[in-house]
Formats: sequence, C-alpha cells, structure tokens
Amino acid sequence: MIAIDGKAVRGAKDKSGQAPHLVAALAHGIGAVLGQAAVAAKPDEIPAVRELLKAFAGLAGAVITIDAMHTQSDTAQVITGRDADYVMTVKGNMPTLYRQLKKLPWAAIPAASSVSTDHGRRARRPSGPSWRRPGSGSPALPRWRSCAAPSRRTARRPSRSST
Repeated sequence: MIAIDGKAVRGAKDKSGQAPHLVAALAHGIGAVLGQAAVAAKPDEIPAVRELLKAFAGLAGAVITIDAMHTQSDTAQVITGRDADYVMTVKGNMPTLYRQLKKLPWAAIPAASSVSTDHGRRARRPSGPSWRRPGSGSPALPRWRSCAAPSRRTARRPSRSST
C-alpha cells in the first residue's frame, strides 16, 4: 500500500516567509518515502499527485490511499491506468458519488475493530467493508479494509499544576 498526501513543512520558511509544501508517496509497510514533489500551494497538489504517480516505474498490484482532496476521476484514471487499485476518501467534494455511497447497505455488513497502544497512545482502528473496482482481476465482492480512527481517550487535556 502506498499513501499519498500533501503537507506544509512545519518550522521551515522560504524567502517569502511561506512554509514549503510537499506532496509525498509513502510505503505503508516500511514507512519509507518513495517519492515527493514540491508544490507552490495546496491547490497545486492535485496535478502534482498525478505527475508523481506517473513517475513510478511500476504500480501494478499496488493499492494507493488518497484523502478526499484527491478523490478525482482523473486521478483514479491515472491509478487504474497503471494497473493499481485505490482507496479514496469520499466527502462532500464529490456530492453525486457521496450520495450513491450513502445508499449502500452499510448497516447490513458486520464491522470489527481492534485497539492498539502504539506510540504511547490508545487508538481504536475500525475495519469496514470496501469494494474492489470491476475489472481489477477480482470479483466485485466486499473485501475488508482497515482505517485508523482515534479513540476518545487519545485527546487529553494538559494537566494543571499548582504552584
């Protein structure tokens, strides 16, 4: 799995006083950055992601995870054109797709979750259904995916000390 996302580099500034903005591809399993590209601003991420994907020699069989900003049909075409699959977050930026997905029978599919205490915090990671795209070599049947969601206990108020 490869995660693609853009971030402003915190604590760094260019000549104009702006934080540099990077788009990076990260390998989930090994935690290594596979590639990155500098962009002028957040809106420039969308075409930069497509160019980053095109730069990889082989994506066949890879699963690309992308946030809602990059849930674009052109980006999906670049990924599937490289024989890869994707997991995209769908929010209000894609209203028709969002409505179609809301109509699916999500409540009829059992979900499970696990709790981990990595990095000194407790996190609940729910697992839920997703569907393979038709033509990906697998039947369009539900498969399980895992997504991270912070538990209620991860957010803690700073302790107050009396002096």
